[in-house]
Amino acid sequence: MEIFDKKTAAEVAGMLLEVKAIRLQPEKPFTWASGWKSPIYCDNRLSLSFPEVRTFIKKNMVKAIEQNFPSVESIAGVATAGIPQGALLADQMELPFLYVRSKPKGHGMENMIEGKVTPGQKVVVVEDLVSTGGSSLKAVEDLKAAGFEVLGMVAIFTYGFDVAKSNFENAGVKLICLSDYSSMLPQALANDYIDDETLASLVEWRKDPSAWQGVRVR
Repeated sequence: MEIFDKKTAAEVAGMLLEVKAIRLQPEKPFTWASGWKSPIYCDNRLSLSFPEVRTFIKKNMVKAIEQNFPSVESIAGVATAGIPQGALLADQMELPFLYVRSKPKGHGMENMIEGKVTPGQKVVVVEDLVSTGGSSLKAVEDLKAAGFEVLGMVAIFTYGFDVAKSNFENAGVKLICLSDYSSMLPQALANDYIDDETLASLVEWRKDPSAWQGVRVR
Protein backbone atom coordinates (compact mmCIF):
# COMPACT_ATOMS: atom_id res chain seq x y z
CA MET A 1 0.00 0.00 0.00
CA GLU A 2 1.60 3.24 -1.16
CA ILE A 3 0.63 6.92 -1.24
CA PHE A 4 1.11 8.36 -4.70
CA ASP A 5 2.56 11.70 -3.60
CA LYS A 6 2.56 13.50 -0.23
CA LYS A 7 1.61 16.90 -1.66
CA THR A 8 -1.22 15.38 -3.68
CA ALA A 9 -2.37 13.41 -0.64
CA ALA A 10 -2.75 16.63 1.37
CA GLU A 11 -4.56 18.42 -1.46
CA VAL A 12 -6.99 15.56 -2.07
CA ALA A 13 -7.73 15.27 1.65
CA GLY A 14 -8.41 19.01 1.86
CA MET A 15 -10.78 18.86 -1.10
CA LEU A 16 -12.67 15.84 0.25
CA LEU A 17 -13.13 17.62 3.59
CA GLU A 18 -14.28 20.81 1.88
CA VAL A 19 -16.99 19.12 -0.20
CA LYS A 20 -17.99 16.94 2.77
CA ALA A 21 -17.03 13.71 1.04
CA ILE A 22 -15.17 13.13 4.31
CA ARG A 23 -17.23 13.85 7.41
CA LEU A 24 -15.76 13.85 10.91
CA GLN A 25 -18.10 13.30 13.86
CA PRO A 26 -15.95 12.13 16.80
CA GLU A 27 -18.60 13.22 19.32
CA LYS A 28 -21.38 11.43 17.44
CA PRO A 29 -19.62 8.43 15.84
CA PHE A 30 -20.89 6.55 12.84
CA THR A 31 -21.51 2.81 13.23
CA TRP A 32 -20.04 0.60 10.52
CA ALA A 33 -21.55 -2.72 9.40
CA SER A 34 -18.78 -4.43 11.41
CA GLY A 35 -20.11 -2.79 14.56
CA TRP A 36 -17.09 -0.49 14.89
CA LYS A 37 -17.68 3.03 16.10
CA SER A 38 -16.04 5.43 13.67
CA PRO A 39 -15.39 9.19 13.85
CA ILE A 40 -15.14 9.34 10.05
CA TYR A 41 -17.42 8.65 7.13
CA CYS A 42 -15.99 8.80 3.63
CA ASP A 43 -18.23 8.96 0.54
CA ASN A 44 -16.07 9.92 -2.42
CA ARG A 45 -19.04 9.77 -4.77
CA LEU A 46 -19.74 13.34 -3.63
CA SER A 47 -16.54 14.44 -5.37
CA LEU A 48 -18.24 13.70 -8.71
CA SER A 49 -20.61 16.63 -8.15
CA PHE A 50 -17.72 19.11 -8.04
CA PRO A 51 -15.99 19.42 -11.44
CA GLU A 52 -12.78 20.94 -10.08
CA VAL A 53 -12.39 18.20 -7.46
CA ARG A 54 -13.44 15.47 -9.88
CA THR A 55 -10.91 16.64 -12.47
CA PHE A 56 -8.07 16.93 -9.93
CA ILE A 57 -8.69 13.37 -8.74
CA LYS A 58 -8.97 12.05 -12.30
CA LYS A 59 -5.75 13.67 -13.48
CA ASN A 60 -3.75 12.40 -10.51
CA MET A 61 -5.15 8.88 -10.72
CA VAL A 62 -4.14 8.83 -14.38
CA LYS A 63 -0.63 9.94 -13.36
CA ALA A 64 -0.53 7.21 -10.70
CA ILE A 65 -1.46 4.57 -13.28
CA GLU A 66 0.98 5.84 -15.89
CA GLN A 67 3.86 5.89 -13.40
CA ASN A 68 3.14 2.59 -11.65
CA PHE A 69 1.39 0.47 -14.30
CA PRO A 70 2.61 1.76 -17.68
CA SER A 71 1.68 -1.45 -19.54
CA VAL A 72 -2.04 -1.10 -18.66
CA GLU A 73 -4.46 -2.16 -21.41
CA SER A 74 -7.82 -1.70 -19.69
CA ILE A 75 -9.47 -0.20 -16.59
CA ALA A 76 -11.86 -2.05 -14.27
CA GLY A 77 -14.06 -0.30 -11.70
CA VAL A 78 -15.29 -2.01 -8.54
CA ALA A 79 -19.06 -1.70 -8.13
CA THR A 80 -20.53 0.56 -7.27
CA ALA A 81 -18.48 3.62 -6.30
CA GLY A 82 -15.47 2.60 -8.40
CA ILE A 83 -17.55 2.55 -11.59
CA PRO A 84 -17.80 6.30 -12.33
CA GLN A 85 -14.21 6.92 -11.25
CA GLY A 86 -12.96 4.09 -13.44
CA ALA A 87 -15.03 5.24 -16.42
CA LEU A 88 -13.54 8.73 -16.14
CA LEU A 89 -10.01 7.30 -16.14
CA ALA A 90 -10.66 4.93 -19.04
CA ASP A 91 -12.09 7.78 -21.09
CA GLN A 92 -9.13 10.06 -20.30
CA MET A 93 -6.63 7.30 -21.14
CA GLU A 94 -8.61 6.04 -24.17
CA LEU A 95 -8.69 2.50 -22.79
CA PRO A 96 -11.42 -0.18 -22.61
CA PHE A 97 -13.56 -0.07 -19.47
CA LEU A 98 -15.37 -2.78 -17.55
CA TYR A 99 -16.64 -3.20 -14.02
CA VAL A 100 -16.90 -5.95 -11.45
CA ARG A 101 -20.09 -6.65 -9.51
CA SER A 102 -20.12 -7.71 -5.86
CA LYS A 103 -22.26 -10.68 -6.88
CA PRO A 104 -23.51 -12.04 -10.21
CA LYS A 105 -26.39 -10.29 -11.90
CA GLY A 106 -29.56 -12.11 -10.88
CA HIS A 107 -31.04 -12.37 -14.37
CA GLY A 108 -30.14 -12.35 -18.06
CA MET A 109 -26.49 -13.35 -18.58
CA GLU A 110 -25.90 -13.35 -14.79
CA ASN A 111 -22.58 -11.60 -15.33
CA MET A 112 -20.08 -10.93 -12.57
CA ILE A 113 -18.01 -8.75 -14.92
CA GLU A 114 -19.74 -6.22 -17.16
CA GLY A 115 -17.86 -5.30 -20.33
CA LYS A 116 -15.76 -7.20 -22.82
CA VAL A 117 -13.78 -10.00 -21.17
CA THR A 118 -10.41 -10.36 -22.89
CA PRO A 119 -8.26 -13.12 -21.33
CA GLY A 120 -4.64 -12.06 -20.96
CA GLN A 121 -5.46 -8.35 -21.05
CA LYS A 122 -3.54 -6.24 -18.52
CA VAL A 123 -5.97 -4.41 -16.26
CA VAL A 124 -5.74 -1.86 -13.44
CA VAL A 125 -8.54 -1.93 -10.87
CA VAL A 126 -10.09 1.33 -9.60
CA GLU A 127 -11.62 1.84 -6.15
CA ASP A 128 -12.91 4.98 -4.47
CA LEU A 129 -12.20 3.81 -0.89
CA VAL A 130 -10.22 1.01 0.73
CA SER A 131 -10.97 -0.01 4.32
CA THR A 132 -9.96 -3.64 4.99
CA GLY A 133 -9.56 -4.42 1.29
CA GLY A 134 -11.88 -7.43 1.33
CA SER A 135 -14.32 -6.38 -1.40
CA SER A 136 -11.53 -4.81 -3.48
CA LEU A 137 -9.46 -7.98 -3.49
CA LYS A 138 -12.52 -10.10 -4.29
CA ALA A 139 -12.89 -8.05 -7.48
CA VAL A 140 -9.23 -8.76 -8.26
CA GLU A 141 -9.81 -12.49 -7.85
CA ASP A 142 -12.89 -12.37 -10.08
CA LEU A 143 -10.88 -10.62 -12.81
CA LYS A 144 -8.07 -13.15 -12.52
CA ALA A 145 -10.56 -16.01 -12.71
CA ALA A 146 -11.88 -14.50 -15.95
CA GLY A 147 -8.36 -14.55 -17.39
CA PHE A 148 -7.23 -10.95 -16.89
CA GLU A 149 -3.71 -10.07 -15.77
CA VAL A 150 -4.24 -7.68 -12.85
CA LEU A 151 -1.36 -5.20 -12.65
CA GLY A 152 -2.59 -3.54 -9.46
CA MET A 153 -5.12 -1.14 -8.01
CA VAL A 154 -5.54 2.62 -7.56
CA ALA A 155 -7.88 4.23 -5.02
CA ILE A 156 -8.79 7.74 -3.94
CA PHE A 157 -8.61 7.22 -0.17
CA THR A 158 -7.67 4.58 2.40
CA TYR A 159 -7.92 4.44 6.18
CA GLY A 160 -4.54 2.74 6.19
CA PHE A 161 -5.50 -0.12 8.47
CA ASP A 162 -2.80 -2.71 9.13
CA VAL A 163 -5.23 -5.46 8.13
CA ALA A 164 -5.62 -3.86 4.70
CA LYS A 165 -1.85 -3.66 4.25
CA SER A 166 -1.54 -7.34 5.18
CA ASN A 167 -4.40 -8.37 2.90
CA PHE A 168 -2.89 -6.64 -0.13
CA GLU A 169 0.60 -7.93 0.63
CA ASN A 170 -0.66 -11.50 1.05
CA ALA A 171 -2.59 -11.24 -2.22
CA GLY A 172 0.46 -9.84 -4.01
CA VAL A 173 -1.52 -6.82 -5.23
CA LYS A 174 0.10 -3.39 -5.49
CA LEU A 175 -2.18 -0.62 -4.20
CA ILE A 176 -1.58 3.07 -4.92
CA CYS A 177 -3.79 5.60 -3.08
CA LEU A 178 -4.08 9.33 -3.70
CA SER A 179 -4.68 10.10 -0.03
CA ASP A 180 -5.13 8.46 3.36
CA TYR A 181 -6.24 8.99 6.95
CA SER A 182 -2.80 10.12 8.11
CA SER A 183 -2.66 12.77 5.37
CA MET A 184 -6.18 13.94 6.19
CA LEU A 185 -5.70 14.65 9.92
CA PRO A 186 -3.30 17.63 9.53
CA GLN A 187 -5.65 19.13 6.94
CA ALA A 188 -8.63 18.74 9.26
CA LEU A 189 -6.72 20.43 12.10
CA ALA A 190 -5.37 23.27 9.93
CA ASN A 191 -8.84 24.06 8.59
CA ASP A 192 -10.56 23.91 12.01
CA TYR A 193 -12.64 20.80 11.37
CA ILE A 194 -11.13 19.44 14.61
CA ASP A 195 -9.12 20.75 17.58
CA ASP A 196 -6.01 19.31 19.25
CA GLU A 197 -8.00 17.24 21.76
CA THR A 198 -10.14 15.72 19.02
CA LEU A 199 -7.03 15.05 16.96
CA ALA A 200 -5.62 12.91 19.77
CA SER A 201 -8.82 10.86 19.87
CA LEU A 202 -8.81 10.39 16.10
CA VAL A 203 -5.24 9.13 16.27
CA GLU A 204 -6.32 6.60 18.91
CA TRP A 205 -9.17 5.40 16.72
CA ARG A 206 -6.73 4.69 13.91
CA LYS A 207 -4.59 2.58 16.27
CA ASP A 208 -7.46 0.39 17.49
CA PRO A 209 -10.83 1.09 15.84
CA SER A 210 -12.52 -1.94 17.40
CA ALA A 211 -11.91 -0.61 20.95
CA TRP A 212 -12.49 3.12 20.31
CA GLN A 213 -15.61 4.52 22.00
CA GLY A 214 -15.67 8.10 20.79
CA VAL A 215 -15.10 11.54 22.29
CA ARG A 216 -16.95 12.51 25.42
CA VAL A 217 -19.31 15.43 25.04
CA ARG A 218 -18.60 17.97 27.79
